[in-house]
Amino acid sequence: QVSLVESGGGLVQAGGSLRLSCAASVSMFSISTMGWYRQAPGKQRELIATITRGGSTNYAAPVDGRFTISRGGAKNTVYLQINSLKPEDTAVYYCYAYEVATQSHHWGQGTQVTVSS
Repeated sequence: QVSLVESGGGLVQAGGSLRLSCAASVSMFSISTMGWYRQAPGKQRELIATITRGGSTNYAAPVDGRFTISRGGAKNTVYLQINSLKPEDTAVYYCYAYEVATQSHHWGQGTQVTVSS
């Protein structure tokens, strides 16, 4: 029922910035939490940050402050701003949403971020 579409990934030089977007197909009234994960090749998927329907944000401990999660105005869109990109940030970045009605998580297809040194 929930559809998540990510965009904004690409190839960037180290030290640059990206803003990733995630558009949800359902009203935020149906979703308690949205967030961003990433998965590097050969590694497990890891949490970056979450944001609740009320706008409360939480960041994973390994995040060093270069990541900012936010909501995008009237539309059901969540952003991930990444500053001072490092080659170690290279990964597929996934959007997810927790749907209250079904008590389940939904995942986007992912957007590739590649950082060159």
